[in-house]
Amino acid sequence: MTILRTMRNFSSMNITASILLFLAAISAAVIANSSVAPVYQAFLSHELHLQIGSFNLLSHGGENLRMIEFINDGLMTIFFLLVGLEIKRELLVGELSSFRKAVLPFIAACGGMLVPIIIYMLICPPGSVGGQGLAIPMATDIAFSLGVLSLLGNRVPLSLKIFLTAFAVVDDIGGILVIAIFYSSHVSYGYLLVAALLYVLLYFIGKWGATNKIFFLVIGVVIWYLFLQSGIHSTISGVILAFVIPAKPRLNVGKYIEDIRRIIAGFPTMESGSIVLTNEQIARLKEVESASDRVIS
Repeated sequence: MTILRTMRNFSSMNITASILLFLAAISAAVIANSSVAPVYQAFLSHELHLQIGSFNLLSHGGENLRMIEFINDGLMTIFFLLVGLEIKRELLVGELSSFRKAVLPFIAACGGMLVPIIIYMLICPPGSVGGQGLAIPMATDIAFSLGVLSLLGNRVPLSLKIFLTAFAVVDDIGGILVIAIFYSSHVSYGYLLVAALLYVLLYFIGKWGATNKIFFLVIGVVIWYLFLQSGIHSTISGVILAFVIPAKPRLNVGKYIEDIRRIIAGFPTMESGSIVLTNEQIARLKEVESASDRVIS
């Protein structure tokens, strides 16, 4: 029930983000077809730099990333990381925690990829003009799919939201893998090998109990850069990173309850009529906050 409540809270917080998503999409469509379209296109074509000496983190194959490439390969990686974390939690303790529950979104995603391909092949047979674009209709726009469900709020069952999230992630990963395998050229396997070693390192470090967010973030950025240089779509790095981030909390729940009881038992009493906490009371509450942070994965 705790997981269900958490998902409900997560969905309610995303309603505002969903509204902003649709407003941004509509605004972009209007601007791109207006007299200021050249300014808009110039913004998307603007080169980005995040340099240390001669090294530019935001570059690929010696070319600086443009804004549109940074959005597609950088910001979308963060999005896939967050969605991947939600999927991992559901696989561990939620709506996808059994094979029977998890297999349905997988089968649905496979159908969601194969049916558009078949329709595309009927319209543009292989070898004809446009026959090389089979991967185009494969992917579901996961951001807008989740945005629509968030806008509908409680009118959509929570199980449907989780199903669509898993479905859309599998569908997008499938589309990206097809592009990586059949459409990518000059793939640098050396970068992928180093990224794989870093994933293994993160997995075992997590198993040993490390939960430092900054550490996983820094290594995650390094892995993202390696994927970017390898020629494989870098959003895959965010999904894989989500699955090696440890789900085990730093503090045992039983130990947490003991600590909270100890802190409450020693909490200084408030003076009659006082509305301001003393330094000692604030310190005790900080202990509760710290313990609560460590018990949450």
